[in-house]
Amino acid sequence: NIYLLTLVKKEPKSFKYKQIQQEINKQKLLKPLYIFAKGFLPHLDISNDNIKYYASLVDYYNIFRLRRFRKAITKIYVICFIYHRYQSITDNLVNAFIYQVRKYSELAKTAAKDAIYALKIESNQQMKSAGKILNFFIDDTIADETTFGEVKERAFGILEKEKFPMLVQYISKAEFDEVEYEWKEIESLANRFKKFLRPIFSALDIESKFSKDPLMEVIAFLKLNILKNKGLRTIKPEKFPLSFISRKMRSYIFKRKKIKVEGSSRQVLEIYLNRYEFLAYWLIWQSIDSNDVYVPHSNEFRSFEDDLIDEGKWANKDNLLKQLGLPFLINPIEQTLSELNSKLEFLLVEVNQRIKDGTNQGIKIITLEQEVKWTLPYKKEKDTANDPLFDCLPQIEITDLLAFVNSQCEFMDVLTHILGRYVKSEEDNEATAASIIALATNKGIYKMAQSCNLTYQTLLSAMKNHLRVETLKQANDKISNSTYQLPIFQYFNVEQDLIHSSSDGQKFETQTSTINARHSPKYFGLNKGVVSYTMVANNVPVNAKIIGANQHESHSVYDIISNNTSDIQPSRHSVDTHGTNNVNFLILHAFGYEFAPRYKDIHSKSETIYGFHNPKYYKDMLLKPTKKANKLLVVNEWPNVQKILVSLGLKTTTQSVIVRKLSSYTRKNRTKKAMWELDNIFRSIYLLNYIDDLLLRQAVQKVLNRGEAYHQLRRAVFHEYSGKFRVDSAEEQQLWSECSRLVANAIIFYNSFLLSELLTQMEKDNLPHLVEKIKSISPIAWRHINLTGRFEFITKKKSLNIDSILVKLRDFLTFSPI
Repeated sequence: NIYLLTLVKKEPKSFKYKQIQQEINKQKLLKPLYIFAKGFLPHLDISNDNIKYYASLVDYYNIFRLRRFRKAITKIYVICFIYHRYQSITDNLVNAFIYQVRKYSELAKTAAKDAIYALKIESNQQMKSAGKILNFFIDDTIADETTFGEVKERAFGILEKEKFPMLVQYISKAEFDEVEYEWKEIESLANRFKKFLRPIFSALDIESKFSKDPLMEVIAFLKLNILKNKGLRTIKPEKFPLSFISRKMRSYIFKRKKIKVEGSSRQVLEIYLNRYEFLAYWLIWQSIDSNDVYVPHSNEFRSFEDDLIDEGKWANKDNLLKQLGLPFLINPIEQTLSELNSKLEFLLVEVNQRIKDGTNQGIKIITLEQEVKWTLPYKKEKDTANDPLFDCLPQIEITDLLAFVNSQCEFMDVLTHILGRYVKSEEDNEATAASIIALATNKGIYKMAQSCNLTYQTLLSAMKNHLRVETLKQANDKISNSTYQLPIFQYFNVEQDLIHSSSDGQKFETQTSTINARHSPKYFGLNKGVVSYTMVANNVPVNAKIIGANQHESHSVYDIISNNTSDIQPSRHSVDTHGTNNVNFLILHAFGYEFAPRYKDIHSKSETIYGFHNPKYYKDMLLKPTKKANKLLVVNEWPNVQKILVSLGLKTTTQSVIVRKLSSYTRKNRTKKAMWELDNIFRSIYLLNYIDDLLLRQAVQKVLNRGEAYHQLRRAVFHEYSGKFRVDSAEEQQLWSECSRLVANAIIFYNSFLLSELLTQMEKDNLPHLVEKIKSISPIAWRHINLTGRFEFITKKKSLNIDSILVKLRDFLTFSPI
């Protein structure tokens, strides 16, 4: 029944019990259809990207619009939707499972720390009593013939008997067993964690990469008994699988109990059932994180091997390598390592020599007794946003700005009607522009209807018919590409003939719960939020995506670069420390990009430099390697490394998923270790260049500052309701975010257009000093744009008088101090 789609389309807003129960019910509903789709779709030879795209169309269209397509097309779209939606639901359930296990683990840890702190305070307070008791041994008033029982009685009068073990432990400096207190708290949370975790656990199909995995035995045992609604207390102890419990954990999971057998007393081990069950859940979480166990019918948590290109296609490895055309993957790895060896060893000698003879004046040497240290001071650059040049202009309306930018870029042309066969009128464009502004500013359709001369229904129809994430991305590309063609653009390069981009995350609080919103006390206090991760190249926001506040930004670096569809293609890319991990140097190098991060503590990072010789070989150097690169491991694992990198290039799955699994510290197999070895070599080369090259350091700092300037503009655009997302789903967050990027992009184009016109005039008039000043001005400015107030649409408006604006800018440049 196609109307069931309405039910399964809805995303959960949070990991609360009711929301997750609904997800479990949807999963049960879709399972037979998913099994059919899984068998049917391979016959159509549709790529994963296209399956995801067709699924998104079903998500976007309502039922009535779906029925207007040809029946065969609708069925294919729906099958793709069911396939993708089932896997997304499974992802949600795994994320909910991890979230709940982590939550109860953290609650237990916090409670244990509090309990031990309280014990230490109490023990400290009882030290006076301990002193009085110890004084018995030198108290002459106590006769030698006094029985020990009498002494004990007097001692217990000073300090209660039950407090003695605690005090004895404290005095003897023995540590309180924090882990035991954690498990005691787990016991007290048992009813809560079982209510949440049992239904999710029962709904997940979990498999292991190991043929004999003790964890799989307990998974099967728990599932069997939970699904049968049998309490664990009814099961005989000998039936419980125990091999998954480590020796270290046994004392917390078992307790000794005295029983009488045929009149004699015996000690037996009894299982703490609640601890046993929670330990199983905790180990499942850890094993999912390390990819030792996986959930086959999911997008994010399936086997790593399933993320890669299948063996059938990999049999044509040579053709695939030619198709990607990447020299790093095609060249013999022995040749690559030899070249890297020469480069790294040369830099180690050269950079150390330049420090020693004082040629590198950026580095400061500090001698402390017999130890020599160094620092690399940073010079803070001025804020590049809102250059004073633009302050001389009267404010213009954002509606007029968008109309002007559209006249230059024609971005409205790609915001096509959802049904395709529909010719847009000028009124449609005006309503579409109004809905873009409504979402971009976080005003929303309802409030925009109160702030303009268009009705709520007109705005709602425009939004539903013309605003989709994929078309908004195309519209952004049209604006970015037009900026790229402007004369001023080449002067945004931080180095000649080199486009240097950056990416960084910006935090946004969410007023309503969504599945991807997470707590982050540092940014949101007690509330939740998400991150808008944006790539900025030469001041232009060329790509952006919404990620969870708990997701590591480094996992999205290659993703956001490789999915940049604009004409602005960088050669070098920078991030701050949050964008670094164990594989990004390797991955970006493989695909032709130079990775240039800025580390928070460059001195500490320099202590991780690798070399191709034993570390003792470099003992006299200031910057010396601490480890030797394992060339043999890299050579042996190279075919597997090639397969992973080719899979990334062909987008067999979401790149951020592969990068997340590769950069995880848990369970490093030989292939992952080999990739980390290569990454360490590339990182070592970069660190030496960074320490040695002032221009490189300045370029990295400058492009990251541009990213921060863009964040200020983005925040100024998305200003209504204190800049907090008020939408109900991750998809809507992405839609509103793309609208904000479009308006910010339009403002940057408009400013760049004015700078280009000025530049052309000054070059024509042979005013080189003013030409140089224009080249240095940032186009990220917005104080001359009115983003608030009442908006007028579908009225005869005057177009912007660009000539008059240019006169004002020229006068300001001419008469202001340079």
